[in-house]
Amino acid sequence: MDGRQGLDRRGFLRAAVTSSVALGVGGALGAPALAQEQQERPGFRRVPPERIGVQLYSLRSILATDLEGTLAAVAEIGYAEVELAGLYGRSAAEWRVLLDGLGLRAVSGHTGLDVIRGDFPAAINDALIVGQRYIICPWVPPEVRTIEGYEALARDFNAAGALARSAGLQFGYHNHDFDFDFVVEEERRLYDVLAQGTDRSLVDLQLDLYWAVVGEQDPVELFTRYPRRFSTVHVKDRAEDGSFADVGEGTIDFERIFARRALGGIQHYIVEHDQPEDPLDNIADSYANLRRLRF
Repeated sequence: MDGRQGLDRRGFLRAAVTSSVALGVGGALGAPALAQEQQERPGFRRVPPERIGVQLYSLRSILATDLEGTLAAVAEIGYAEVELAGLYGRSAAEWRVLLDGLGLRAVSGHTGLDVIRGDFPAAINDALIVGQRYIICPWVPPEVRTIEGYEALARDFNAAGALARSAGLQFGYHNHDFDFDFVVEEERRLYDVLAQGTDRSLVDLQLDLYWAVVGEQDPVELFTRYPRRFSTVHVKDRAEDGSFADVGEGTIDFERIFARRALGGIQHYIVEHDQPEDPLDNIADSYANLRRLRF
């Protein structure tokens, strides 16, 4: 399929998505119990389109060769927000101009642990220029994945969170399946060490739904354990064989999860596909399917 055919198909998908009332979740967090119950009953809401974003890691293979064209296609599909995973040789100011010109918002960005423990002020400055609200640590190396390592992470993340907050940003951590490893000798799970060791006002928890399920976790139970700490979620589906799938075409029950969005504190829904065969078609299908969800 050539680029024009793909874009035409994506335009059709965008037009075919059922329109809905665009309501956010921010007001639900402090609402009376009855209002919250109404918000969380099945069939009452759809995902608000202005809160749907895409993690640009999903598009890394084509961003590297056509940054402007790829971002234009993202906007054409209907995405309102993006989450950055690198600047691809451009400056933060250049990114801001590109995004503003396409009507896209960089709600968040992933920043490596080496930078967080190094020149974090420079990363914060770039995030402010681009217009981010969140700055997220996306991964930690194997040598850190111990109880002691996660205790040190918690201390460093609290410090990074305080620095981010002083600049008007929210710091956070994005999970993988290894974060849910249970250390038998300590009778503790790594994720709990981090979540319990961090100040909730300083460190948000970006829940990757695919990796949580692979790590044998129930996202709703995580919401119950750590309420209103999951401002952003990675909406990523899992096929029957455990591989990645377009959102809505796998096994994850997003309707059940998003029905409890107020409990989790979800404000932004970030689509991601780690190994897309056709990146733009994959994120177009995911967008269309996500917009059709009722919960």
